[in-house]
Amino acid sequence: MGLRDLFVTASLPVLNVLLVTAVGSISATSRVAILGEIARKNLNNVVFYVFNPALNAVNLAQTITLERMLLLWFMPVNLFLNFVIGSALAWAIIHIFQAPARIRAVIFASCSAGNVGNLLLILVPAMCKEKGSPFGDPDICSKFGLSFASLSLAIGTILQWSYVFNIVRVTSSHAQDKTLATDSVSKVTSAQETISLLPEDYKDVMTSTRGCSTSAFPFNNAPLLPSKTEDFTTTTKVLLSSSKMSRFWRIFCGVIDLKKLFAPATVGVIIGFMIGVIPQLKKAMIGETAPLRAIQESATLLGNGTIPSLMLIMGGNLVKGMNSSGVKVSIIIGIIIIRYLALPLVGIGIVKGAIHLGMVHPDPLYRFILLLQYAVPPAMNITSMIQMFEAGEGELSVIFLWSYVVASAALTIWSTLFLWLVS
Repeated sequence: MGLRDLFVTASLPVLNVLLVTAVGSISATSRVAILGEIARKNLNNVVFYVFNPALNAVNLAQTITLERMLLLWFMPVNLFLNFVIGSALAWAIIHIFQAPARIRAVIFASCSAGNVGNLLLILVPAMCKEKGSPFGDPDICSKFGLSFASLSLAIGTILQWSYVFNIVRVTSSHAQDKTLATDSVSKVTSAQETISLLPEDYKDVMTSTRGCSTSAFPFNNAPLLPSKTEDFTTTTKVLLSSSKMSRFWRIFCGVIDLKKLFAPATVGVIIGFMIGVIPQLKKAMIGETAPLRAIQESATLLGNGTIPSLMLIMGGNLVKGMNSSGVKVSIIIGIIIIRYLALPLVGIGIVKGAIHLGMVHPDPLYRFILLLQYAVPPAMNITSMIQMFEAGEGELSVIFLWSYVVASAALTIWSTLFLWLVS
């Protein structure tokens, strides 16, 4: 198969995504105002809670078996390496270009978390339908491609709301601490300036009370606690133990957001795994002669709305970047280089090394998805994290806009190369 045919196979799905995304962007403009912010939020909720879980459950239930699950073990490892290497490169960008503290969380998130789920759900089935595809029968390719993409979406969601979420939380809190420290210094300075303007008698009063000496306040010498007894010691130990447990639980819930970790898309994947792995459930629900096939058909109808809805939402969200605050051009270029040059090259090395060591089974579609996970733009879930911590929403919109504009060309080039590598 020639390089020209591979380029056409790779470019047409990206063009389809670009056209539908453009429709979403036009619909979200103030002049058209069909897909405004409230409409996008409502549509996103429908996709998040209904369409996406249904799509994941149906595709995995149809294609996954226990043997196949064991063959796909390298995908979580691949995605974890993807996220860790991306965050390491983000750290380098922050120090090279001396990025301001307020947008460091944005840079970390943009480089670490790629759109390894939603975009794959759109691109892979479209590539399977092309005549020059090296993946064989289009129907079988689409079915297995959607199951691989659904698994990628579930693993990516878990990593985003555990690994990336905590990076954003720590980085944004560090930036807020710096801001609070600066504000405190300015308040202390202004207070000192105010004291210097007071008469000498008032200065003496202010400085003498600042130390709060015990001689000035005799009641400070009184004991604050009762005398030590065995009952009091026991009660104190119980209280301290319970406070430690509650503090540990608060820290644990702060570190890992369990509600977002088990998002509806992840629950859909778990249900799909259960149906696919348990033969009795699979025979009862999957297939043209299954007695409960109405459940499968209904879920398929709901899942079919996922892909066009995602593209419209993606296009509508990019409009925000046109009217947002600016960010250094060097930082935008650095993020684009990481996402579309450094990570894909690293990904080729990792996947090729895994193939050489026999860690990846010889399925060209599976290998293609492993490679494509390194060449996607930033994940849309980053927006929710940044909004949650108020850590540079305007800058994120600008980065998203340019990242997805460049993605149309970058995905075409890398998809062509990846198709050539696996064919």
